[in-house]
Amino acid sequence: MTYRKILGAALLGAALGILPVFVGPSLAETLRVVRSGTSSTLGVPMNRAVVVESDVPFAELSIANPAIADISSLSDRTIYVLGKSPGMTTLTLLDAAGKLITNVEVSVAPDITEFKERLRQILPGEKIEVRTANDGIVLSGTVSSIQKLDRAMELAQRYSPERVSNLMVVGGVQQVMLKVRFAEMQRSVSKSLSSSFALGGEGVGVETGTWLSGDNGLGNPIATQEGTVGAMAFQFGVGAFEVGILLEALENKGVVRTLAEPNLTALSGQEAKFLAGGEYPVPVAQENGAITVEFKPFGVELNFVPRVVDSDLINLEMAAAVSSVDSTNSYSDGTLTINAFKRRETSTTVELRDGESFAIAGLLMDDFLDNNAQVPWLGDIPVLGALFRSADYQRNQSELVIIVTAHLVTPTRGEALALPTDRVKPPTEQDLFLFGHVADDAKRRKPKKGPASEVAKQDFSGSYGYVMD
Repeated sequence: MTYRKILGAALLGAALGILPVFVGPSLAETLRVVRSGTSSTLGVPMNRAVVVESDVPFAELSIANPAIADISSLSDRTIYVLGKSPGMTTLTLLDAAGKLITNVEVSVAPDITEFKERLRQILPGEKIEVRTANDGIVLSGTVSSIQKLDRAMELAQRYSPERVSNLMVVGGVQQVMLKVRFAEMQRSVSKSLSSSFALGGEGVGVETGTWLSGDNGLGNPIATQEGTVGAMAFQFGVGAFEVGILLEALENKGVVRTLAEPNLTALSGQEAKFLAGGEYPVPVAQENGAITVEFKPFGVELNFVPRVVDSDLINLEMAAAVSSVDSTNSYSDGTLTINAFKRRETSTTVELRDGESFAIAGLLMDDFLDNNAQVPWLGDIPVLGALFRSADYQRNQSELVIIVTAHLVTPTRGEALALPTDRVKPPTEQDLFLFGHVADDAKRRKPKKGPASEVAKQDFSGSYGYVMD
């Protein structure tokens, strides 16, 4: 490498004049600081050498800090400069008379040529700028995703461990909207057929099956137990005896459908939380016998952390739950009743692209119960044995699925968004007291401008929203 032009310009500056600087009145005639034009900075890669050629012969060389750069003369016009450690130092050239020829600023920095080449190979098309700063590397520019930013930083750490400065920014869309759909269907079927037979007389009493309530003795009208449904009772007398028969036949069917669809938007790498429901007070006993109250949240819960790892690839860490108060499994000590909770939740990490969906959780439960009870031997009698036998059948089925859809989104202007309340306005006193309208007449007072006017043009006379079949 030849720096003939650099040293030539420096020598020209030295020939134009030497600037005297007076330090003080007493030293004005005896001390003079010699200054000469300094050439452009000479860059030398660390652990590499540069050969510099001068247009003017020199007689003496000196380097200000030999720990940064080492020098040796190959001839009276050629200098060998070796970079040893990062930093700045000064190379001084003197002629045979001991006069200053020029000063050259020598800058030694890590060699990043190979790093730049590897960066172009691994991340082609990324607008990353690489610079050196003292003994470290500075990365700047714009990358398309956080994943590629991490790759660039990891590669830079191999060339300059613990001395990498990151000034890069991530371009593109970095906000994620998550749409989660909870769908649950529960079906239950139960059937029961049972009978009870009682025979009573003076000093005699026989009773089988699920008979019935209390002190009957069959001298009183038949009274069934509390909670008996679908029962037919017969009572008649045969001589000195009274006979009572109770037949119970019951069939129950039930269907429950649950649907929740929370939507939430968050910045890439930031956690977002959503809760639509409430909090239930639960008493908790302390060590000193005191009772405190803790509130347990219930409803639709959604926590997630999105990470945009590529232009449209999203890494999604999420936890979702749907819970409700379940009074059928409550706890009671006679004075205090605490309800239980029915809860369906999932926690997972998935990766999907913009607009794609994942069924992250699914559950199918099928419970079957079949009971048969009878009086020994008597229940096996044909036809009449039904009076001494009871059977019940119960089946519960539950299906649950949780589907997530991720979208890359950008903000919009506020006036471009319409709210469900845009078409609803408080009524005037005339509409409320004379005509009984609880809302303003939408046809007479339609908004003229903005998104509310677009909503007002829609026809809401039929079914809309979620239609439950």
